[in-house]
Amino acid sequence: MNIVLGATGHVGSALAQALLERSEPVTVVTRDAHKAEALRTKGAHVVQADVFDTHALHRVFMGGQRVFVLNPPAAPSTDTVAEEHRSVRAILSALEGCRLEKIVAESTYGAQPGEGLGDLGVLYDMEQALGAGPSPFSALRAAYYMSNWDASLQTARKEGKVYSMFPADFRLPMVAPHDIGQFAAKLMLGPAESSGPHHVEGPQRYSPGDVARAFSEALGKPVELVETPRAQLEQAFESLGFSAAAARSYAAMTRATLDQHYEPPRTPVRGQISLRDYIFALVNKSSG
Repeated sequence: MNIVLGATGHVGSALAQALLERSEPVTVVTRDAHKAEALRTKGAHVVQADVFDTHALHRVFMGGQRVFVLNPPAAPSTDTVAEEHRSVRAILSALEGCRLEKIVAESTYGAQPGEGLGDLGVLYDMEQALGAGPSPFSALRAAYYMSNWDASLQTARKEGKVYSMFPADFRLPMVAPHDIGQFAAKLMLGPAESSGPHHVEGPQRYSPGDVARAFSEALGKPVELVETPRAQLEQAFESLGFSAAAARSYAAMTRATLDQHYEPPRTPVRGQISLRDYIFALVNKSSG
């Protein structure tokens, strides 16, 4: 049995779909079982459990052989780093005493030690803890999700604008959730041995300017990119409803990405879905 956390999100659902397509047994874990109905109809076993319910999650893990761990993002209105450290601790506690063949965990490009780095630090700590555990462990470090631009469809359509925390010409590793799910499935079904970190990104690197141009082409109208100045990142995040702590965290992650405070991978795993194809599919889906 393959256990998938975060199965109703972009990546978790893509992984669950990939495993089901290979006729593999899958248990998906979600806080809202109704959101997993499509996976249930395709053969997945659905368990409703909160990641902070350690006892319930432990029972789920005890019924599986391989586990995909995805630390859920905290609500931006909270102190996201504190909440995400808390959810990592809950997951690690639930894994204690489980004899698993393998654990695959979703991490991120640029994961590194240090305080004040948001997810980059939280997910690095998670990698280290899982790597020190008794089960074979593989870290999957995903590039910037193309799905992070989904919310830009509304402003592109209504205002002819895409808002970005990155400069227009900054080339950024991006990846479609489907491609992450496909590679995660390979890791889940691969040898029961530790490996990684595995870096996964799209066919090439893209800039926010490329995003605006893709929306313009897909919508058939001019779309311009509106950049947030580096000095105004915290203010911009707070205007979106982020707490002061979360705004500091996300601004720090953005600046670390801009400054490339990590060694870029020399041979990343390349997905097949281009940014243009992803944006066109997003627009077509919204128009259907």
